[in-house]
Amino acid sequence: MEFSHKSVLLNETIDALQIKPDGIYVDGTLGGGGHSYEICKRLSDKGRLIGIDQDAAAIEAATERLGEFKDRVTIIRSNYCEMKRQLNSIGVTAVDGIILDLGVSSYQLDTAERGFTYREDVPLDMRMDQRQARTAKDIVNDYSEMELYRIIRDYGEDKFAKNIAKHIVQARQEKPLETTGELIQAIKAAIPMKVRAVGGHPAKKTFQAIRIELNNELGVLKDSLDDMVDLLNDKGRLCIITFHSLEDRIVKNHFRTSENPCICPKEFPVCVCGRISKGKVITRKPILPGEEELEENSRSKSAKLRVFERSI
Repeated sequence: MEFSHKSVLLNETIDALQIKPDGIYVDGTLGGGGHSYEICKRLSDKGRLIGIDQDAAAIEAATERLGEFKDRVTIIRSNYCEMKRQLNSIGVTAVDGIILDLGVSSYQLDTAERGFTYREDVPLDMRMDQRQARTAKDIVNDYSEMELYRIIRDYGEDKFAKNIAKHIVQARQEKPLETTGELIQAIKAAIPMKVRAVGGHPAKKTFQAIRIELNNELGVLKDSLDDMVDLLNDKGRLCIITFHSLEDRIVKNHFRTSENPCICPKEFPVCVCGRISKGKVITRKPILPGEEELEENSRSKSAKLRVFERSI
């Protein structure tokens, strides 16, 4: 299957980066190369784009798509949490802009055998990096009922989380749950019929929760933000597109702290903690997709873009 992914908030992100023709830019979630292609179009021969992705299919697709810019593009298969180390390994210690487009790609959702989908009965997988040994099947069958409840409640934000966890554990006592279809049956049994009749797909939130847990998506984001801000040159910008309320909260809070890190009590007349601002938040409120994009791409509905600018 061809790697297909429609880049969300594309124009808004490119505008926010304020691309310099001779600058160095990093796309930490390369995907099919949609954002990277637009960055490369704005770079001169002295500019450079470094794309990072952990998905082999994304690497292959982006390499082909960015082929016309190969002299100014470096592509690395890795997780963006390794960005600082990977950049240092190729002699890059500072950049002019970084973009992250978080979440799951359209390709991953639409390629049934990847196991992200709840629309076909396929083996439970959900790995963004297929070099990883653990799959969604391991979480579904090995986690305790309390652990399943926690992730479905926190990452899926499903009000039926407790009952869903209970039904998953009951179902796997008969036999291990090995396919998306078997998991869906357990989830459906936990949700009242009248709710299933009017809501979206009953498995959507649980699948999201398992995917986030399996790929440590929130942990990776938390652990990477400091490094990314520190990698920026003066006036360099970090642009992050989120699709989940917890992701957005992590980004918003980190950007605010990076702008105003002082921890002194408010009654202190001057700062004595010594924490220095790293820059400023450009987006006091997140940038959201416009009506036209929402009509053309339903997957943009929950997207939010936040931007931080470095000051040195």
